[in-house]
Amino acid sequence: MKPAQPGTAGGSTFRSVKEVDAHSRARMEKVLIDMQQEMSTIRTGRASLSLLDMIRVDYYGTPTPLNQVGTLHVPEPSLITVQPWDPSLIGPIEKSIRSSDLGLNPSNDGKLVRIPIPPLTEERRKELVKRLHHITEERRVAMRNIRRDANEAVKKMVKEKLISEDDERRAHEDIQKLTDTHIEKLDQAAKVKEKEILEIR
Repeated sequence: MKPAQPGTAGGSTFRSVKEVDAHSRARMEKVLIDMQQEMSTIRTGRASLSLLDMIRVDYYGTPTPLNQVGTLHVPEPSLITVQPWDPSLIGPIEKSIRSSDLGLNPSNDGKLVRIPIPPLTEERRKELVKRLHHITEERRVAMRNIRRDANEAVKKMVKEKLISEDDERRAHEDIQKLTDTHIEKLDQAAKVKEKEILEIR
């Protein structure tokens, strides 16, 4: 077995606290972006194109993102339309939307797929909030795992005599601050989304 590298975290080697900090910050930012993307697929009472981001259409045997097979529009707050570039895709587009867990019921006139966005029921709002809390908790755990990796990398650097114990103490404090800041950003984003889900229009 190879000896442990100085200050490794997630397979990377660090020679300074600055490197650990930069690496952890980048990973935490990635978790935030990931959270934003996943939250954008949770329905609110208003039509939004990001709602259909996860929809894949069977395009000649290849699952293809919906926005790559047609033009999407929000002509009014409770309606999304899809104009397929290839009219033969109208059936597959409808099927993909119907079989998703979005609870939408599209219709078409042979040229255009219309997706009405019905108002959310009380029960559906509660389900969506539950899903949002689950997504948020998963990201909090991810943040704490990044903190753990960073702390371990710093401990290894002390063992390797790359930094002093004073440096270690300061580094742990900074890592904790970084983690707290990012978890707060997560919670803030979740709060805004929850308000959107619960808002009755």
